Amino acid sequence: MHNRYSRIMPSHTAILSLCLLLTGCASAPSENTADPAEESAQFIENARISYLGPEGTYTEEAAQFFFESGSFQPKASVPEAIADVRNGDADYAVIPQENTLGGAVTNYIDALISEEEIFVAGEVILPINQTLMGLPGASIEEIRVVCSHAQGLAQSEAWRKEHMPDAAAREMASTAAAASYVSESGDKTIAAVAAPGAAKLYGLAVLAENVQITSANKTRFYVLAGSELKRTGLTNAVFTASCEANRIDDIITAIHNAGAELVTIHDRPEGSQLGMYNYIIEIQDPKGISDKLITSLEDFPELHYLGRFNVKIKENAKQP
Repeated sequence: MHNRYSRIMPSHTAILSLCLLLTGCASAPSENTADPAEESAQFIENARISYLGPEGTYTEEAAQFFFESGSFQPKASVPEAIADVRNGDADYAVIPQENTLGGAVTNYIDALISEEEIFVAGEVILPINQTLMGLPGASIEEIRVVCSHAQGLAQSEAWRKEHMPDAAAREMASTAAAASYVSESGDKTIAAVAAPGAAKLYGLAVLAENVQITSANKTRFYVLAGSELKRTGLTNAVFTASCEANRIDDIITAIHNAGAELVTIHDRPEGSQLGMYNYIIEIQDPKGISDKLITSLEDFPELHYLGRFNVKIKENAKQP
């Protein structure tokens, strides 16, 4: 039942999260208010950062916004970016986690859940302004195929149905890969939905801006590291859990009783039997996640601690 309907209706944990939000027990992540010098000191200078490539993806934008400088290494997949950290070929990896419109990026969550020695060291919340782009001289009326990452297609679906209902959708490995494909195709009937910067990078013309319908569209990215951050004032923490569905209620109650708030929770099939799930759980305490809180939650044998961190939020540029 869960797998069959998970794409068309909220999961039991999503409904529970909504109930917590409506009753005041949960809130959106607050922006990092720590001293910038102290914050940057927690990260390796001139770091090597692997991210979901190619160049021109939103993940690259998130990585550059978070680190500002360093060596940025595009990778063909999220598992490859994570493997770089595990193997010592990168200091950090940046991966997408959740989108306002498309929901959880489940295959990337699965990749994180499968890791035992990777920690979440930061989070970026990035506004997503999807752009329709094609070859110079192309027009929306002649587009027959629209390419993008699965998230880009989901986020632009309503706009495409209204403005180009006959155009077929084609899933690509990333939004930038879609832009690159259109550029190399030489076919004016093919367009891509991608980040605005991809148009210039791949020599494409912007056919329409903000095709995601709502300006509230944002994506949450995790910054991963091989070790956890250890200092006071970190406001968010992440755990994974592997348990039966009825056990998650006790865990959420313990989070609330410890004084923290639930930010997000996603469930994935555990794979061994019906009713067993892997969960990724993010919590927040604006006063700082304490050692005592972490210890109290580690009393649950199902929980695995993935680190604590601050959230960095990029705002949409103000219109003139």
